[in-house]
Amino acid sequence: MLRVLSNPRQLCNGVTRRELLEAGGSSLFGLGLSDLLAGEAAASGAGATAAGGFGSAKNCIILFLYGSPSQLETVDMKPEAPVEIRGTMKPIPSVVPGLDVCEHMPHMARMMDRMTVVRSVNHTSPIHGVAYAMTGIPSISVDMELNPFDPAHHPWFGSVVEYLSHENRGPEDGPVQNLALPFPFSSRRTDQPLRAGPYGAFLGSAYHPIWTEFEGEGTKVITKARTGFSYTGPEPYLGCTPDSHFRISAAGGLPEMNVSRLDRRRTLLEQLEIKRRDLETTGAGRSMSKFQDTAFSILNSPQVATALDVRQENEKTRDMYGMTLFGQSCLAARRMVEAGTRLVSVFWDEYGLAGDAWDTHFEHFPRMVDQLLPPWDRAMSGLILDLEQRGMLDDTLVVCISEHGRTPKINRAKNGGRDHWARAYSALFAGGGTARGRVIGSTDKWASDVADRPVGPKDLLATMYHALGINPHSRIPDRTGRPITILPEEAEVVGEMFA
Repeated sequence: MLRVLSNPRQLCNGVTRRELLEAGGSSLFGLGLSDLLAGEAAASGAGATAAGGFGSAKNCIILFLYGSPSQLETVDMKPEAPVEIRGTMKPIPSVVPGLDVCEHMPHMARMMDRMTVVRSVNHTSPIHGVAYAMTGIPSISVDMELNPFDPAHHPWFGSVVEYLSHENRGPEDGPVQNLALPFPFSSRRTDQPLRAGPYGAFLGSAYHPIWTEFEGEGTKVITKARTGFSYTGPEPYLGCTPDSHFRISAAGGLPEMNVSRLDRRRTLLEQLEIKRRDLETTGAGRSMSKFQDTAFSILNSPQVATALDVRQENEKTRDMYGMTLFGQSCLAARRMVEAGTRLVSVFWDEYGLAGDAWDTHFEHFPRMVDQLLPPWDRAMSGLILDLEQRGMLDDTLVVCISEHGRTPKINRAKNGGRDHWARAYSALFAGGGTARGRVIGSTDKWASDVADRPVGPKDLLATMYHALGINPHSRIPDRTGRPITILPEEAEVVGEMFA
């Protein structure tokens, strides 16, 4: 018998849970069978809840700005605050009266009438808690955040959406329903522990997002340095070559999966064929066959390859997103949704250096001006406009989110810096039935604390599930098969989010 993981547990059909998990763990890309094949989970309470907007979105694109942008240099500026709070950047008016944005966001300023801004997000864990921001895990620590294998982790938002979609409606059309761009998370930085967050956790490797790899080169050389680490080289987030595109990653998102192991999985699957024949008359066996076939189809799917090939877009469209890694990733996300993918996560990830991306403890103002705000401004505004022009915005929920905000007071690092701050920060929503030109919540005069309508990260997730037609208190099985809610009971839908 193949032995990969889990403890033996007898199921009602006589097959052990361990045997099924072993089979699932042996499939391509981590597209294993997990608890789906055992048929042990039920997505309870999938009906509409009291708040409006239930099921208003068919698809979702998550833009995750790793490292956390400053609320004070984006959509919650405080021009009347002292200079050590407000910094050097100035607000400009957007198309929504009273909703000013940073001067380095001119494209977004013209898009704010399509968006809802939540200025009152807050929590009590000011660490790089990607897992805390985007899963149902009730609390997080630095050790857990640096260990995606910790058994206490909960599954990524997209993984839960995919799982419950399978349970409630069966597999969706198309081979990829939970995709992540532009490359496996935290894989392009200096040698540091992997970060947790975008994985299937106790749902099993079947529900890891399918990751892409970036195929292209950076066009601008940059030097980055922090204590003990440095990087000098092309920075694709600043600019990338016109031949840039994406392909499905053969390595997967976790280090136990590489090309050689991918090849070995094919052999393992051939061995499993004998076991599968014994299960052909059961639902579990039929599901096993289907998910094996689906796993192989992803690598060879011309539909997926075509959708990821942004080179097929005309120059005007590509330029609307910006010829940068984040811009072209957003374009690929739109193409995948258009091709039938339900949920795409686009990460602005660290590149070349740990402590990079939006983690601006030092060189805050030069990095915001030269490295971060202009590409983000162009990419997100381009995505919203493109979706609108194609008649897709009403059905597609776009969420721009991060782990936390930045300190109101500027530190004394070189060229200024803002440190971690979770007591008040902002998130942006567009499309998928959400309101247009609306601001929810407010902060005090320094953007230090929430003054009105506090919203937690779990409330944002509840709202996202709600928009996709999923009760945020649906239940899924944990590692022991015990049903747990996908979010803590106190998580509430932000009803004001919807038109």
